[in-house]
Amino acid sequence: MVKRVVTPGKPPWLKIRFSPPGAHAKVRHILARHNLHTVCEEARCPNTQKCWSGGTLTFMILGDTCTRSCRFCAVKTGNPRGFVDFDEPMRVANAVKELGLSHVVLTSVDRDDLPDGGAEHFAKTVRAIRSVCPGVGVEVLIPDFGGEVEPLRRVVGSRPDVVGHNLETVESLTPKLRDPRAGYEQSLRVLENVKKLDSSVYTKSSLMLGLGETEAEVFQAMRDLRRVGVDVLTLGQYLQPTRRHLPVEEYLSPEQFERFGVYAKKLGFPVVLAGPFVRSSYRAGEVFRFLSG
Repeated sequence: MVKRVVTPGKPPWLKIRFSPPGAHAKVRHILARHNLHTVCEEARCPNTQKCWSGGTLTFMILGDTCTRSCRFCAVKTGNPRGFVDFDEPMRVANAVKELGLSHVVLTSVDRDDLPDGGAEHFAKTVRAIRSVCPGVGVEVLIPDFGGEVEPLRRVVGSRPDVVGHNLETVESLTPKLRDPRAGYEQSLRVLENVKKLDSSVYTKSSLMLGLGETEAEVFQAMRDLRRVGVDVLTLGQYLQPTRRHLPVEEYLSPEQFERFGVYAKKLGFPVVLAGPFVRSSYRAGEVFRFLSG
């Protein structure tokens, strides 16, 4: 069993060292000028300063309002009523160029209000980056598109280097954590279908830990992900973004994350990142450079 860490506050290994206040003013200024969102800030990621300093950004396209309401996520929820900013793909591409990024990650809110879930917008953004910034690594972290294959075909057809889709948690906790329109098996099928559409595309998925899952359940989730051909696995500590979100059930130690990482490597994942601060896009540029040799 995973040992629980009972503590009135965060354990010492979850202390974040922040950079000087003005270190990322340039990045924020460029993002604001292009009217762009990042999941780094919207989801309150603890690695924002580290990733931005390392030349990696995760843009959140298709607006900042999600049609789903997962109990772990800080992104606001609502109904965008079909609005799509058709100029956004080129603004993202120009921002990537201006920022001098070597690797870019694109993600989005869920857009169940759109017929294709926003798949064509993803594809247009990938193509815009390719046209403006040839040579930049492009990774997409996609929603499930309702489990439909055709929207997925559009995204994969735009030729991103990496396609990520997060399983998020173990099977037993999925109904508690994720919106009812999401699903454990549905997410596995999305990842499997990416490989069926283009076996040369690297796939990636992530699990949050510390929400009450057992060690055996984590092992099973890792086996399920490897069974559908996932190349990159990230494992991180869930941190409660606000009081209205699910509380942390346990804080896993770095040693416990290392144990999970060792097991994942034995399963055959080419890349495994496991640690308290690891998130979906953690060290994404380094990972892609490693995979592409």
